[in-house]
Amino acid sequence: MEAAAVAAVLGFLVLAAVGGSAGDEAREAAAVRELLARLLGPGPAAAFSVSVQRALASESGLDTYRLSGGGAGARVRVLGSTGVAAAAGLHRYLRDFCGCHVAWSGSQLRLPEPLPAVPEELTEATPNRYRYYQNVCTHSYSFVWWDWARWEWELDWMALNGINLALAWSGQEAIWQRVYLALGLTQSEIDEYFTGPAFLAWERMGNLHTWGGPLPHSWHLKQLYLQHRILDRMRSFGMIPVLPAFAGHVPKALTRVFPQINVTQLGSWGHFNCSYSCSFLLAPEDPLFPVIGSLFLRELTKEFGTDHIYGADTFNEMLPPSSEPSYLAAATASVYQAMITVDPDAVWLLQGWLFQHQPQFWGPAQVRAVLGAVPRGRLLVLDLFAESQPVYLRTASFHGQPFIWCMLHNFGGNHGLFGALEAVNQGPAAARLFPNSTMVGTGMAPEGIGQNEVVYALMAELGWRKDPVADLEAWVTSFAARRYGVDSKETEVAWRLLLGSVYSCSGEACTGHNRSPLVRRPSLQMVTTVWYNRSAVFEAWRLLLTAAPTLAKSPTFRYDLLDVTRQAVQELVSLYYTEAKTAYLNKELVPLMRAAGILVYELLPALDGVLASDSRFLLGTWLEQARAVAVSETEARFYEQDGRYQLTLWGPEGNILDYANKQLAGLVAGYYAPRWELFMQMLVESLVQGRPFQQHQFEEKAFQLEQTFVFSTQRYPSQPQGDTVDLAKKLFLKYYPRLVAGNL
Repeated sequence: MEAAAVAAVLGFLVLAAVGGSAGDEAREAAAVRELLARLLGPGPAAAFSVSVQRALASESGLDTYRLSGGGAGARVRVLGSTGVAAAAGLHRYLRDFCGCHVAWSGSQLRLPEPLPAVPEELTEATPNRYRYYQNVCTHSYSFVWWDWARWEWELDWMALNGINLALAWSGQEAIWQRVYLALGLTQSEIDEYFTGPAFLAWERMGNLHTWGGPLPHSWHLKQLYLQHRILDRMRSFGMIPVLPAFAGHVPKALTRVFPQINVTQLGSWGHFNCSYSCSFLLAPEDPLFPVIGSLFLRELTKEFGTDHIYGADTFNEMLPPSSEPSYLAAATASVYQAMITVDPDAVWLLQGWLFQHQPQFWGPAQVRAVLGAVPRGRLLVLDLFAESQPVYLRTASFHGQPFIWCMLHNFGGNHGLFGALEAVNQGPAAARLFPNSTMVGTGMAPEGIGQNEVVYALMAELGWRKDPVADLEAWVTSFAARRYGVDSKETEVAWRLLLGSVYSCSGEACTGHNRSPLVRRPSLQMVTTVWYNRSAVFEAWRLLLTAAPTLAKSPTFRYDLLDVTRQAVQELVSLYYTEAKTAYLNKELVPLMRAAGILVYELLPALDGVLASDSRFLLGTWLEQARAVAVSETEARFYEQDGRYQLTLWGPEGNILDYANKQLAGLVAGYYAPRWELFMQMLVESLVQGRPFQQHQFEEKAFQLEQTFVFSTQRYPSQPQGDTVDLAKKLFLKYYPRLVAGNL
């Protein structure tokens, strides 16, 4: 594809991203000033002058900020071409000039006095038209129970990190309810179709229906309220919200109202039977397709307005009914036509996961059929897992359609130290330099957030860099210093060790999904190999504890100490499991009982205890957030059970068992530990009785334990108990000497 053609393709998206009046500029500047006051407090915020001028980006059309001023008696001046650009410039000043740090786990915002001067006026333009954030799954794994206060904080974080394109999918079920009622469905049919809140992501992509439902009436009202506030704040920053569009999936009940419609029932998904999956897909040529698509989008935009970018996924992890390119092109074109019927300026944001997830189906002809069915520049593709399996390389830059290079990183919202920082660091620049590249942005698309913050700090920074970070070791050293507010030799070395081990994943192991034995249903076939040397984790643990007397008052340090302690215990569980397995296979009863006893009765209770010292690692926090959404005790129990299912069985029969595993106090003691205790007891009984271990029998009993946890109404603490540093130190002093001696 020639350079002139590439420029023409991108021209569509330029129109979608640039513009705005003087009133917009004033509103965006005011929004950033309010963010600043929330972040620093009104007094310190007064030391900054924030303004927005579109003209700052007049040459490139790309978001630009300019920093100047500061020093004794002088205000720091932050100028941005948009509100997001101004917020990103503010964050750059706080990070690089003041040594501050803003993160999910907490912020370090000790400002120097006076504020440092910007030596020379600093102007920075991003090379990326878009800096995207979210994954459809994030709304279920992380956002599902959020109130406005939590959303407000996240939107501030997004603005500070320069995010200007993000999904805004809350409240859509209320709109669909109106559409389905207008089409003749009954309320009971609609209620039967929607999943529960913790599984809405997969209903929205057509993977599931019914499971975990129905949605209470109050849910719709609250989500509509939240969506209005979310959209208002996003637009006040100059962000572009991506609204949902009709992808073709319909409730089965529609066939009652329209018996002649042409629908195809797709195959099952995620080990669910057709009671909960096997979605009905409306044929692209059916006359009802444009009717439903336009009804939904018209009702949606009447309620929420529009910024002209819409998301829809027709074949996410589901095989289409035909591999014929003509069918795939027609199915794709019908979704797009329904969009432009209502909004002639519509741009379709497509998750490119389908091409990566099922490459055996999506051959060159099939991929080209989808990408060619929408005018160039009107389909914006998310190369969702580009840090590991980039699709642009094998599709000639998506055959000329613009794309966003995304880092997926996390699956299921799992805990576990993990990252491929070098691949992340190099990936965007390499994609930009790809021959005839149509890359127009970078993105962060995790399934779940609130983990491995160093990875997201790097990715957010790369959204504003033309080139990779030259020295990742130096960068991670600076990251640690900002995070804790001081330079520390111990933390510097600890972070370099982590960079060279858990954060240097490469090859097939880089899935971002925690498969540690700790959080899996036990068996004698579990894999314990990792891509790093475990000794690096244990040494980082030692170094952080060495630094604790100096840094113990830092919330971010305490979080990291707990996270590394949690990781160290995860490694110890693997080692003790291996000892128990070896002893069992060698028919050595005493070593088996010793390893089993330590794992079940010492290690897991100690892990639960240290996790309980931090509110961010409490099962009670997750469950109380779910209950807080309710307007009655009946609803509260319903939401709580929905949340318990997601973390554990992920379906009525353990359909996607432990996919969304977390390491939370209460979940370890109430779910993982009883399962491990049962496994070890049955191993011992097998050895004593001289008969083979019956895995199937164990799984039947384990399932009963798992169900007991899901159906339980036991309340768990939502306030931390105990001191993180003291508890981590006790664990360390008990197990580290054994590791050094090689005698667990």
